[in-house]
Amino acid sequence: MKPQSALRRSVTSTRSMNNENKPLADRLRPTTIDEVVGQQHILGKNRILRNIIESGNIPNMIFYGLSGTGKTTVANIAAKASNKTLYRLNATNASVADIKSIVKESDGIFGQNGILLYLDEIQNFNKKQQQSLLEYTENGKITLIASTTENPYFYIYNAILSRCVVFEFRPLTAEDIVSALRRGIRILAQEDFKGTNIICEDDALFHIAEKASGDVRKAINALELAVMYTPVSAEGELKITLELAEQCTQKKAFQFDKKGDNQYDVMSALQKSIRGSDPDAAVHYLARLIAADDIQSICRRLMVIACEDIGLAYPQAISIVKSCVDSALMLGFPEARIPLAQAAILLATAPKSNSAYMAVNAALHDIESMDTGTIPRRLQNKHYDGEGDIDKGQDYLYPHDFPNHYVRQQYLPDAVSGRKYYEYGANKAEQAAKEYWDKIKGGEQTGQR
Repeated sequence: MKPQSALRRSVTSTRSMNNENKPLADRLRPTTIDEVVGQQHILGKNRILRNIIESGNIPNMIFYGLSGTGKTTVANIAAKASNKTLYRLNATNASVADIKSIVKESDGIFGQNGILLYLDEIQNFNKKQQQSLLEYTENGKITLIASTTENPYFYIYNAILSRCVVFEFRPLTAEDIVSALRRGIRILAQEDFKGTNIICEDDALFHIAEKASGDVRKAINALELAVMYTPVSAEGELKITLELAEQCTQKKAFQFDKKGDNQYDVMSALQKSIRGSDPDAAVHYLARLIAADDIQSICRRLMVIACEDIGLAYPQAISIVKSCVDSALMLGFPEARIPLAQAAILLATAPKSNSAYMAVNAALHDIESMDTGTIPRRLQNKHYDGEGDIDKGQDYLYPHDFPNHYVRQQYLPDAVSGRKYYEYGANKAEQAAKEYWDKIKGGEQTGQR
């Protein structure tokens, strides 16, 4: 049996010098769409982004999603398909001068087929910097693919959004990441540890995948750390155990259900626990998401819950939750756990109503399934009748001119007149509103014609 130090030296001696300084994540980076893990909603067969890339006619696009979900990889594949020269900038340290410098290249030999600019973290550009891109995207000097980890509809200006196709990159599932990790093991065995049998327990693989929170790069880096610093046995085996995987992810593990306890299941459990008014369960599932460093998903889900499940029973909930979310994003982990817990417990213990959620769903159902007709003329934005108008007079009644600022008149189109979308919830706040309007409308002044 070799001494431990000798075993460690044997690891280094079997590595290929050609790949010694190149991270495994770079060697694993896909070069074709079929090699990309996950994102089947946009890259699957006959899906729109796949069709765009395969056509080679690349439009201006915005990719948004968490880190490590494939945005840069897909941009590289798109650039290759377009046969354009690819330039990369990061908006955290780039300037308008950098963009102008790239545009100058379009007149040279490197710009003969056009230039594709991949601008990472575009949300870090201010309005003026973002607007500087407009001229060049409109005159065709550059094709822009911008990426962001933030919701582009909040952080990117409308002038840019209106000129780009937006694609969301979803967090990868544990199964997606495990497939990438298995490929990584094969590459390490072939290129770095020739003659060594690398064995990684399934529990260890799934632990690394789950701890990555949808970030495949993070998972691959953890795998590489585990493999590179694990001694090879006298039998020529290099074994990665769950215990070693826990050390490499540098976080205390909790048991994951490999078949279902993924990110979306935890978020679903969080919402259902809050909806069920169980603050203990809500905090438990919140803690799972916190342990996975998944602050963006937590924030989005809490704001949805405030409107979908608490709604008009406690209308102030969304304002309070938004304040907690803003505080959490400003603080970052670990302190962010405190305002997030405050929001979750507030929602779990608040009165519940889904009346607004049900009302808008019912209205959308009508709009999507039937002809709802034209807007009543009294509500249209008309201020004078032309010579050819047969129906003279708009006849709109201004509610503020009437007692209690209310007068009855038809607002819904004729096709859905009398349709009931909103039903008052049984909670105190909505019942108080109902009582008020029953009193007002019980003695209403009619303006119906």
